[in-house]
Amino acid sequence: MRETKQPVAEAADLGSILEKLERLHHIRDLSTLLDSILTETRSLAQADAGSIFLVEGKKLKFSYVQNDTLYRNDFLASRYIYSNSEIEIDKSSLAGYVAATGESLLVADAYKLGPGVPYSFNPYFDEISSYRTRSMLIVPLRTSKNDMVGVLELINRLDPEGKTLSFTQRQRSIVAQFAFYAGVAIERALLLRDVVYKMVMMAAMRDPEETQPHVNRVGSYSVEIYRRWAARHEVPKADIDAFQDLLKMSAMLHDIGKVGIPDAILQKKGPLDEDERERMKMHVLLGARYFENPQSEWDTLAREIALGHHERWDGAGYPGLASDANLSRMPSVPGKKGREIPLSARIVAVADVYDALSSKRAYKDAWEEERVLHHMRMESGKHFDPEIVDIFFEIYDVIKAIRQKWE
Repeated sequence: MRETKQPVAEAADLGSILEKLERLHHIRDLSTLLDSILTETRSLAQADAGSIFLVEGKKLKFSYVQNDTLYRNDFLASRYIYSNSEIEIDKSSLAGYVAATGESLLVADAYKLGPGVPYSFNPYFDEISSYRTRSMLIVPLRTSKNDMVGVLELINRLDPEGKTLSFTQRQRSIVAQFAFYAGVAIERALLLRDVVYKMVMMAAMRDPEETQPHVNRVGSYSVEIYRRWAARHEVPKADIDAFQDLLKMSAMLHDIGKVGIPDAILQKKGPLDEDERERMKMHVLLGARYFENPQSEWDTLAREIALGHHERWDGAGYPGLASDANLSRMPSVPGKKGREIPLSARIVAVADVYDALSSKRAYKDAWEEERVLHHMRMESGKHFDPEIVDIFFEIYDVIKAIRQKWE
């Protein structure tokens, strides 16, 4: 039967849902939001794994995945493993059927769907991961205008002993209740992401190197580096979630100040002369100017990153104490040093330099990966915070997965 209205949950369930939704309400970054939606819905239904597909054009894109069994020891990589996969929005697949019809599905065993159903289960991901999908709960995600924005899949409900059970009709109602609001939260995050992307596009019109893939990589690298740093320093999960949410979007706008640099410098094919380099340095002050008189935590962090991502651990960077965004020329003042540099800027410095060296530019070819990694090691304690470099190499597999996603 087609589900055309918001389902009703029991009072106790509704209280739990509202508590979880309150946490979603404050999340702005899409990736952080999808992570939280999966975490909360899996908790509601005792699911071992789950994934979210988002509608892109006429297809569903595999946008986020969690799996406790497969990624218990390396859950970071799980968020990117299937990120380039797409599914047609039609009745031939389970997720496609839900997106095409708007109906939720309860599946007792994905390998035994029974006769007469139009959809089938694709075992490809089970085969490459040695996982065994059994029970599934699949629900649509809709916007405030009732447009289809995506599909949520929960996989393998587990009892306390780890035995796989079927999802229940009651869980179907609870998860659908949650998904009703989660779809609206996704819609809001997509709108904000669109605003950030428009700012990136504005920069790209002036600077051909400031592309959407580049800023997505820098933002994603920065979030993953921060998460590992926060785990090392035992930062509470709520604080991690709040900071990473702001960090992703702020890091994406690290070079927004380049829109104020003349085209003759930005688009020059070849090395800059001394005067041009000094003019180029002004982009950090111009970027900070966009976020003067901050009205939110995001404005504050974006200003911090725009201003500080060219500082160096050894103090040889810029702009140092020249934080007046209204200056017309970079003054000769010492750079900030060590932990005088904000953590966010120290992280983005590593993410930005790695991606810049790994990518082709108007003035250079992409470096070989081994050369890039050697440079990152050699600059530890000089250009970069040594701890941030250590973390970069700890999560290098994740860094590579992000790079593949945003090639």
